[in-house]
Amino acid sequence: MKLLWDSAAGLLVVTGGLLGLTLPFGKLATAAGVPAMVWAFVISLGAGGVLLLALLVRGERIRLTAHKLRYFFVTAAVSYAVPNLLMFSAIPHLGAGYTGIMFTLSPVVTLVFSILLGVRRPNLLGVVGIAVGFAGAVMVAVTRGEAGQPAEFFWVAVGLLIPVSLAAGNIYRTVDWPEDTGPIELAVGSHLASATLLLAGILTLFGWQAFAPLGAVPLVVAGQVASASAMFAFFFRLQAVGGPVYLSQIGYVAAAVGLFAGTIFLGEHYQLLTWAGAVIITIGVFITTKAQNQTSLKMRSQAA
Repeated sequence: MKLLWDSAAGLLVVTGGLLGLTLPFGKLATAAGVPAMVWAFVISLGAGGVLLLALLVRGERIRLTAHKLRYFFVTAAVSYAVPNLLMFSAIPHLGAGYTGIMFTLSPVVTLVFSILLGVRRPNLLGVVGIAVGFAGAVMVAVTRGEAGQPAEFFWVAVGLLIPVSLAAGNIYRTVDWPEDTGPIELAVGSHLASATLLLAGILTLFGWQAFAPLGAVPLVVAGQVASASAMFAFFFRLQAVGGPVYLSQIGYVAAAVGLFAGTIFLGEHYQLLTWAGAVIITIGVFITTKAQNQTSLKMRSQAA
């Protein structure tokens, strides 16, 4: 476990894989009539609650400060509440697999933000990997959803807002990370803050009756809470080990999981161009992983 906890590549695969499970779970939930905002709330409350319990069992506490509260609520909005709301709104129109592909654009936007703000930058090989992944993402995007069921451009645009919000969150968490604060504590605080924001929105727009459809999918709820809790524990650790640009690569892994899960388990069908793009995206992941390893080795040699 310690080996995984210190491995950027291992954390990338595990975190991205768990994130990818959110896509088929989300499609099953929205198909059962669960509003997108309610499902986003389930993820944040479930993950935050489980991780808080784990924190308390370990004898740790969340020490609130003004800085941490700001961090929790800004992260909650740009990293969880907004992208999850966009994602679960788009899935019924674009499909779980196609919506997952939108995650792959996050590294490109993150790279742009990183360069503009002077945060950690990838080396040349890293830029090449991101460019290759982006080329694959473009191939997928032009197909506009499932084969024979092209979505309206409005929903494609909604999907494209997902990586913008995720990229903003990637950068913010790096530049404003509270000192002497562990990844689990940050995950707990941010998710509970997200749940608070989403609950306020749900009660304002829909009322308590919006939660009624959850009773029809108890196993899906349990599976989503379990995977989300595990994913976010690794998520913040990956942020610390790999930095914002490398963290954004989880979208590639998540997209692959969502695409295969949608096809195999949910009966979705995609064009050959979509699959070709997915393969190219995978190549991009391998390139960026190699670039990250080179950067890590260089930093260690300089430190020595």
